[in-house]
Formats: sequence, structure tokens, C-alpha cells
Amino acid sequence: MARRSMRNEIVEAALEQFHAHGYNAAGVKVITDAAGVPKGSFYNHFDSKEALAVEVLRHYGEGRLDSLADPGVAPLARLRAHFERLRDEVVRLDFTRGCLIGNFGAEIADHSDVIRDTVRHGFRQWADAIAGALSEAQRAGDLRADLDPGSTARFLLDAWEGSLIRARADRSADAFDSFFDLAFTTLLGAPRTCTERHDAPSPAP
Repeated sequence: MARRSMRNEIVEAALEQFHAHGYNAAGVKVITDAAGVPKGSFYNHFDSKEALAVEVLRHYGEGRLDSLADPGVAPLARLRAHFERLRDEVVRLDFTRGCLIGNFGAEIADHSDVIRDTVRHGFRQWADAIAGALSEAQRAGDLRADLDPGSTARFLLDAWEGSLIRARADRSADAFDSFFDLAFTTLLGAPRTCTERHDAPSPAP
């Protein structure tokens, strides 16, 4: 079996180290040791640790959004399943890791324009994928027409990232329970029919 490229091994080791310990705590030697490659080989593939972080963020995002565009699953069902998979991953790791994009945004974005741009791009791609699913749900009549898909997608993403921080702080899934209840029952629940709207009691004078 052919040996994987040294570059890929460095990227995968860095993803693991950055996700487990953060950007600042994971030095180049720690990463190359974890990858099982000589430290000197690092600079044959990357100009800097910052350049490696950008590649890691791109690698982290690959494939994670594909399920949001799956035409074989109803849009709101696939959106809920997307967040459920993310929740299950956090729970499986005993609340010790969060979203790598969010982690980098909190830890290093103030100190690196390149990483900040990559984080911003990652969040924008994610929000666009969510907005696409919401637009599909509206066209199918499964979502209120008065919700703006772009704004709603950004709100859901912000709410998810906040829930993730609290879940890690509490070492509890309670924040996730609140997220799913408010997001998918209250905000994205089935739209009311014309009859339901007309039958609603009028506000008191």
C-alpha cells in the first residue's frame, strides 16, 4: 500500500492537535512528532504554522456540509440531522472539543488577518449551505414564508456556536436540548395555514 503524502499526514496531525489543544499550544514539533515526520520536513510543505492552520481549516470543512444539499432528504430534516451529528460528536468526545472554526475564531482571529479571513469564509460557506436548505423548505411550503433564509441561517449558526460553548462549560447537553427545541419547534416549526391564521383570536382592544 502506498504511503500517504507527508503533507497530508502533517495536516491531519495538526487538525487533531489544534482541535484537542488549540492553536497556540500545538507547536510545529508537537505536530510533526504526531505525524511521525521530521520537523525539518515541515517547511518543505508549509511556509509557516499560520499557513498550516489555514489548510487545516479548509480540510476540516471538507464534506461537513454535503448533507445539507442532499436532495433525497427533506430540507428541514436534513438540517436537523446536520446539527444532530455535530451534537453527537461533541457528546462522544465528552464535551472536550468544540467547532474548530469557532475555536480559531475565539483564540487567534484577533492576531492573524489570514486566519480571520479563513474563519469568516468558513462561517459564510456554512451559513450559505443552511440558507439553501431553508429556501428549499420555503419552496416546499414547510417553512414560514416571512423568514429570510440568509438572516435565519446566520442566527441558527450563531445560536449553535453559543450553545456549543455553554455545553462545553457545563459538560452537559442541556444547551443542545434548548437549541433544538427553540430552533426546530419554535422558529422553524410548521407554518400556520390560512385557516389557522383566520381562526386565531383577535387581540384584546
